[in-house]
This record gives sequence, C-alpha cells and structure tokens, in this order.
Amino acid sequence: MAYAQTLTPSEQDHLQRRWYWYDWANSAYATTIAAVLISPYLTAVAKESACPGIEDGQTCHTNLNVLGVGIAPGSLAPFTITVSTLISAVVLIFIGAVADRSEHPTRLLGIFSWAGALTACMMFFISGTNWQLGVVLIILANVFFGASMIVYDALLIRIAPPDDRDRVSSRGWAFGYLGGGILLALNLVLLSLHDTLGISEGMSVRISLLSAGLWWAGFAIIPVLGLASLRGTVATPVERSAGVVRGSITQLATTFRELKHYPQTLSFLLAYLFFNDGIQTVIGSASLYGKEQLKFSDSQLVQTILLVQFVAFGGALLFGRLAREHGAKKLILWGLGLWVLVVLAAFFLPERAFMLWLALGLAIGIVLGGTQALSRSLYSQLIPRGRESEFFSLYQAMERGTSWFGTLLFGLVYQFAHSYRLSIVALMVFFVLGGYLLSKCDIREGIRAAGNQVPRVV
Repeated sequence: MAYAQTLTPSEQDHLQRRWYWYDWANSAYATTIAAVLISPYLTAVAKESACPGIEDGQTCHTNLNVLGVGIAPGSLAPFTITVSTLISAVVLIFIGAVADRSEHPTRLLGIFSWAGALTACMMFFISGTNWQLGVVLIILANVFFGASMIVYDALLIRIAPPDDRDRVSSRGWAFGYLGGGILLALNLVLLSLHDTLGISEGMSVRISLLSAGLWWAGFAIIPVLGLASLRGTVATPVERSAGVVRGSITQLATTFRELKHYPQTLSFLLAYLFFNDGIQTVIGSASLYGKEQLKFSDSQLVQTILLVQFVAFGGALLFGRLAREHGAKKLILWGLGLWVLVVLAAFFLPERAFMLWLALGLAIGIVLGGTQALSRSLYSQLIPRGRESEFFSLYQAMERGTSWFGTLLFGLVYQFAHSYRLSIVALMVFFVLGGYLLSKCDIREGIRAAGNQVPRVV
C-alpha cells in the first residue's frame, strides 16, 4: 500500500510537483467561469428572456417559468448552483465509494476532468435567451468538477506525510490561484478590448468560457499521466468479489454506519458545511453582487477577481507557513473572523466605489486560499485509511462551487426582498456557526480515532 510514509523524500517531491498541476488546471473553471462570468452572464440571458430589451442594471420584475415555478431572473444563477449541489450530494458520495475501489484512480481523474472541461467548452453556445442550456451545463460542470476533486484530494494522503500536508495543500492552492489568475488576465484583455477586436461583449464572454474549458483539459494531462504510478495502491474494506458497483454500495452503507465511531470527523464536516458554504457563496455571488448591486462593469469585476487571485497565491503560502507554528485549526478560525468583517464591509459599500471594492478584494485574497487549503489538509488527517475518496466525497459535497444552503439563502433573500445587500449580509451566519462548531472540535482526538499519526502541530 503506497502511502506517503512508504515513499522516499525524492519520490514524494516528484509526485507532489505533478499533483500541483491539477490545481493549476481546474482553477481556470473555478475562476473564469464559476467565480466571475457565468452568474452575471446567465442572469443577463435570463433577464433578456423574461424582459426583452431590458437595459443593463435595470431590475426585471417578470419571472421565468422553470418547471412550472416562477423564478426571478436575478435568482436563477444561485438557484441553479443550489440544484447542482443537491444532485452532487447524492452522486459524488457514490463516486467516492467507487474511487476507493478503483485500481486506476488517475484514470478516473482524467475521465471526470475531461468530461467537465468538455461541458465548460459547450458554454460557448449559451447565447440570446437560451438560459435553459446554461442551467443544464452549469449543473453538469459542477458535478464533474466535484467528482474530479474527490480523486484529486484523496491523492494528497498518498503523496504527503501528516506533517507536510499543510505545506503541500497550501502550495497546491497557491499554484491554482496563479494559473487561474494568468488565464483571467488574458480574458480581461479580451473583455476590455472587445470593441477594438470587432466582437460584442457577449461574444468576448463566450470565448472566455471556452478558453477556461480548454485550459482545464490541456493542463489536466500533466497530473493524470504524472500520477499514474499510484494506481492499484488503495486499500478497500470490501471484498473485491462483490464487484465495483455492488461492493461500493456495501462499502458506502458501512461507512455511514461507522461514522458514529468518528465523532470528531463528523463534527469537522458539520463545521465545514457551514463556513465553506459561506465562502463558496461569497465567491460565486461576488460578481453578481458587484454588477447588479454596486453597478461595476464586467471588466472591473474581472480586474477585482484578478487581484484576488494573485493576492490569494501569497495568502495561501502565508497561511501554510503560519500553520507550522500555530496549527491549521487556529489559522482557519482567524480566517473565519476576517470573513465576517468582509461580509459586513460589503453590505455597507457604496455603489461604484471601485477603490473600496478593490480593498475588499485584497482582504478576500489574503484569507481565501489559506482557509481552503488548510481545511483540506486538516480534514485529510481525520480520514481512516482505505476510505480516502469516500470520505473526501462527503467533503466535496460541501466544497467550492457546490454550496447549497448559502446559495439557497442568497437566492431566497433576493427573491423576496429584491436586495443583494440583504442577501450578502445574511451569509454572515454561516461563518459564525462554522467557526463556533470548529472551535468545539477536538482535532487530535479525531486523528487518533481515525488511526492516523498525530502531527506535531494541528
């Protein structure tokens, strides 16, 4: 069984360098599509369908007919993400059980990555009033994205020993922010110069969506091929004679029964459910909030996310370094305190105050990568061996781009109050609850209960 402790430092370094590339690859989707362009673009398409000829910045008071339910165009994007998460909550948990029984985990990584990338590329064809295609593609892309991350995150345990995971996870996130930032910079040029290039703003957005899918597909080749040596090394508690599908269902049922034996792991997941939903909803709704509530242009929003990307590169490395002395748990709690301040500042931010908006982006960048990277590495310590993918499937059901309580609350508040300010400030409850639950979680006891080595500092 090839876990990190059985590898030489040279072998660990070799595998870690290739592992980082998947953060670089998938961040194109997470940044250009999920965080910046798709929500405001889908909203614009939906508003054009419900209120033909509506001007930018105007509120459309005509609802869309979505399976017989009236949905405000401004709520369509957050509700779509909510639906994709509910679907993911079922699909991804089963995928995690199957992945733990696979002799070729990197093949699964490739399948899910390239399926997601293809779906992202197809977003190029969202245009006019065709919001229905956008809804379907967002749901599929988020499910494939989450599925690939289950396999990817589980590999962390096999390439990094316990005392190195904060560092390795933080470098992966940092590398991802750098890659996503580079592509976003290129797309910023395209969005800013679309008139000079002789194309419409809508076409420049569609080309940017396509570029993210191609970037994801191309760079995923490096980790898929570079980590192929890890195949066939996963332990499984279910007899292989049961078959992959039936055996995976049996394993999954066993895991849910056994969760009561890992109360601290369950407590961490509950805390993560709340604070990560808050983080993901802020990330996914920031561009919508900035455009519809604060009246910023698409190019200004891309500039902001670009700033966040490059600051988050340094923030992730900083949090990883501080965690060596103070522990991942304490750093995450510090980060959640800053998130509360960010949400409050966003509520009071005046319209068109772009410099203040950039200052808010700077604060988000500092804390964003660190809280996410350290959450991943801390959770990896709480997973029993042989159940990596399966337990990370529970984690991924709540991971980036797959919030459900947060986007649901955000959409409902807007649906009834028609105020994005009230929607954004309502998210503060997720950071407060998540931080409280995490503060009560005994991480060392959870690591011991999972049968793992306790790091020097947690």
